[in-house]
Amino acid sequence: MIVRQFITWVRTAPAGERAEATRCLARAWLVSDLSEDDRAAAEGALLMLLDDASPLVRQAMAEVFAHAVDAPPAIIAALAVDQASVAMPILEHSPLLLDADLVDMVATGNSETQCAIARRSDLPASVCAAIAEVGCAAATLELIENPIAELVPFSLTRIADRHGHLAAIRESLLMLNDLPAAIRLMLAEKLSNTLTQFVAGRAWLNPDRALRVAVEAMERATVNIAAQTRGEEMTALIRHLRSVGQLNTGLILRALLSGNTDLFEESLVELSGLPRSRVAAIVHDRGGISLKALLAKAGLPESTHSAFRAALEASHEIGFVGSVGGATRLRRRMVERVLTHCETAETVAEPLLILLRRFATESAREEARLYCDELAADDFIDTLNAHVAFEQIDYEDAYQDDTGADDYVATDEYAQADEYAEVDDYAEATGYVERGYRENDYGYDDRLIAA
Repeated sequence: MIVRQFITWVRTAPAGERAEATRCLARAWLVSDLSEDDRAAAEGALLMLLDDASPLVRQAMAEVFAHAVDAPPAIIAALAVDQASVAMPILEHSPLLLDADLVDMVATGNSETQCAIARRSDLPASVCAAIAEVGCAAATLELIENPIAELVPFSLTRIADRHGHLAAIRESLLMLNDLPAAIRLMLAEKLSNTLTQFVAGRAWLNPDRALRVAVEAMERATVNIAAQTRGEEMTALIRHLRSVGQLNTGLILRALLSGNTDLFEESLVELSGLPRSRVAAIVHDRGGISLKALLAKAGLPESTHSAFRAALEASHEIGFVGSVGGATRLRRRMVERVLTHCETAETVAEPLLILLRRFATESAREEARLYCDELAADDFIDTLNAHVAFEQIDYEDAYQDDTGADDYVATDEYAQADEYAEVDDYAEATGYVERGYRENDYGYDDRLIAA
């Protein structure tokens, strides 16, 4: 009976009152002890209100049913495909939506609905993959910042490939603790390409020069990332480098001259197909008898074999302990030694010499930069120590001044005490004389009084 009156009233009521009445009816349907007839009538009224002209009415219904487990499934399905302001609470919170429904809504929805789905607390891997594949940049950012989202490496790779050129998404991905090394390298490449296009577009550098600078920067970044990578992740990184054509002679030689033997050995394992133990035995063999065959099987040019041999001999003699910057920067002594060896050899190609000269210049600049940084750090520490010592001297002087003031105060007190003592003695003496004169009246000797 009440529901029938509600249906009659709601046809002519203002939109705001209809929305509030709809909110009350939806709450009554969830928490009130309605009879079967009243429940059926209430559900019919709510279904009718889905066609209300005002979105306020449908939005009020969505806010009530968003978290409800026992909400009417038909109403939830209708609200989920409504306009964004109505559908967002349902898409973000409703436990009644299936994974297949969410995947379909990601594909057909706009930016607001995709962002709402990306914020769900129970987001499975399938929905994450859908957002990574077709989601907008804003939804992708919401997905990355969702700590409960089940993001698998495939989805992270797809996100980096589609939106890695955007700074906000790059920063959010790099904040992930378990981000694979291959994806970090992809993000570095995206940044490198963006900066290259910007510099070339501004005509600050020639396009060829900008491209060469970007390639060298990518090689340095690759060695840096590989220095922090171990195990299966290193293998995945090497395979990624090979798939994108970056596992070349220059990178492998840079890795060896930087002291990153892991990257050097894994590269030879990937390119030659030999077992890792066999490659490690050849690399660490000081005689280097099988090194030439290993490099040839890996497909490295024969003109570079002497450079690799000289680099390995230098590494065995110099060692990698205490190298500048760990296994991330070129070692100047090794580079200069290999360059000297190649300049006197007869079978070394000119491109290799050009590459080694660039390595020599880069290593010299890196060493000079680190030396200047150390000098600046030492100067800062000396200045800090001097400042601390100066403050200590000031503190000691102030302490001594305080001690002198206390002594002075004590001396004054002592003088005052003596004065008081003298006054008391004087008073007693005066009193004694007075008493003596008075007692003389009774016959005492004046000499006794004078004494």
